[in-house]
Amino acid sequence: MRRLIPLIGLAALVAACGGPAATTKGPDPAKLTLVERTAKATGPVDNAVWLLTEEPGTLDLDLDGGTPNRTVMANVCERLMQTQPDMTVKPWLAEKAEQSDPKTMVLTLRRDATFHDGSPVTADDVVWSLKRHAEEGRDESDEFEDVESVAKTGEHEVTIAFKRPNSLFVQAIAGGAGIVLNKKVVERLGKDFGTPGKEDACSGPYRLKEWASGSKITIERYDAYWNKAVKPLTKSVTFQWADETALVNSLVTGSAQGAYLSDPGPAVALQANQGVSVAYGATTRVFVLLPTDRGVLKDAKVRRALSLAVDRAGIAKSGFAGLARPWKVPVGAGAWSYEKEAFQKAYDELPGAPESPQVEEAKKLVREAGSPKEPIIVATNGEQSRTVIANAVVDAAKKIGLNAQIKTVPASEFGSFYTDKSLRAQVDLVPDDWYITKSDPVGFYDNGLTGSANNWVGFSSPAYDKLVAKALATTDDAARAKDVIELQRLFTADMVWISLVEVPNAVVLGGKVTGPPASQVHMGYPWAADLGAKG
Repeated sequence: MRRLIPLIGLAALVAACGGPAATTKGPDPAKLTLVERTAKATGPVDNAVWLLTEEPGTLDLDLDGGTPNRTVMANVCERLMQTQPDMTVKPWLAEKAEQSDPKTMVLTLRRDATFHDGSPVTADDVVWSLKRHAEEGRDESDEFEDVESVAKTGEHEVTIAFKRPNSLFVQAIAGGAGIVLNKKVVERLGKDFGTPGKEDACSGPYRLKEWASGSKITIERYDAYWNKAVKPLTKSVTFQWADETALVNSLVTGSAQGAYLSDPGPAVALQANQGVSVAYGATTRVFVLLPTDRGVLKDAKVRRALSLAVDRAGIAKSGFAGLARPWKVPVGAGAWSYEKEAFQKAYDELPGAPESPQVEEAKKLVREAGSPKEPIIVATNGEQSRTVIANAVVDAAKKIGLNAQIKTVPASEFGSFYTDKSLRAQVDLVPDDWYITKSDPVGFYDNGLTGSANNWVGFSSPAYDKLVAKALATTDDAARAKDVIELQRLFTADMVWISLVEVPNAVVLGGKVTGPPASQVHMGYPWAADLGAKG
C-alpha cells in the first residue's frame, strides 16, 4: 500500500522562519546519518504536546488509515505482529505465526493480553477483526485478496487459509490489517466508533482519553496494560495540528514537544536551533521519475541515458537541502527488514543510477537510440522539490543531446496522473514520491507487471511477471531475497521508473524530551511508550 505525501516549498518555508534558503544550506547528502531511535529517555513527563499536519477525520483505521490517524492510534491499538524501529517484524498479540504449508498460517495467540475494558483478547476477537478489515471498502481490504478463510481453530488459535501463497501477509498483520479490536465495544458503538467522545476498543499501552473535535486529541497511559515489560514514562500525550510554519514556531518556543515530519521543510528550519533536535530514520520513501509512453521515453535506451545523466547529488542538495540521499532503486532501505547484507551488496553493485552524472556513457546510449529530437516534457506542480527535479532533467537532457521542457500542472491536478490517461498523454516524465507501508521490497515490484496501473511506459516481460508471482509466494526469506534482487535488477535495467533520492523519515523533538524511534515505524509501533524526559 502506498500513499502520496504533500510537500511544501522548502525555500519558502525556511525564509518564513527567518533561516537561510534551502538551496544554500544543509548537510552533505553523502553524510546524512540514519538512526533507528533517538537517545533513550530516563525521566517522567506529565504531558507532551505532539503535532500532526491535520486533524484525523476518524480514529477508526478501517475507515481511514491516513498518516495522522495512524500516528495517534499506533499507541492505542495493537497488532498481531509488530514492526520494530529497525523495521524488522516480531510476534506481538500473536506469540507465533507458523506456516504448516505455503497456503496455511496458524496464529497462536498470547493468553495474557487484555483490552482497555479489562476483558481478554480472544480468538473470537481476532477472527472478527480480520474479517472486518477484509470487508469491501475497508482501508486494508486489499491485504486480504489472497485470503480464503479465517477461522478459530482452538481457544487461543486462529488459522488463515490462502487461495495462493502470500509471503507478505506477516508484514500485513504487523500493519493495519493486523489490528485486533474488542468486538463487543465496536458492535455496541456501531457507527459512532472512532468518533469524538467515544472510547477506543484496543489493548495498547495508551488509551483514548479525549477527542475535542477541532481542538485536540489526548491519549493517556493505561496503567493496567498487560505487557509489564513496557513502561511508558509519559503520562499523557496531547495531539494538536498545525501547518509547517506553526509547527516550527511551536517547537522553537517549547509549546510543543515533538512531531514526525512528512517533508523535510521544518527540519531545514530547525536543524540549527540548539533547543530542538532532529533525527532521521529508515524509510521506504523514494523520489522517482515515472516515464510515460507518449514519446521518446518508450525507448529504454533513452530512459537509461537520462538516468546516467541526471545529477542525483545535486537534487539531494538543492531540492531537499541535503536531507535526502542519492538512491538507485525505487524503494528505500527501510524495506530491507530481512537479508539486509544481501540487499545492501546487490544495491552497491547496481549500475545505471550514479550519484554524479556519467555524461559520455549517456551520450553513447542516445546515439544508439538514433539521437531523437522530439522534446521530453517534464511535469511539475510548482513545488520546490519537483521543480528542482524537473530542472535537473532539462539540464541532463541538454548535456547528452536531448531536448527537454517543463510543463507546470496545477497542484490540485497532479495526483490525477495516476488515474487520467489523457493527462499522462501530455507529458513524458512525472516526478513524484512513493513509499510502501511494508518493510519488504517485494511489496513494490508489482508496479512493473505487464499492464500494471503504474507501469505507464508499457514495460512487459513474461520472465519478470513470473518472478513477481514466485517472490510473492516464497515464504523463505533468503530465497525470496534472491528473487527480489533479480526483480530489482530487471526493473532498473529497463528504468521502468528512474529512481533519484531517498527521503528519510524525520522526527523533531524539543530540548527536554527524547526516546521515540526515528524510522517510518511510527505509523504502526507504539512510539509514545518510548517517549520521556532526557536524563
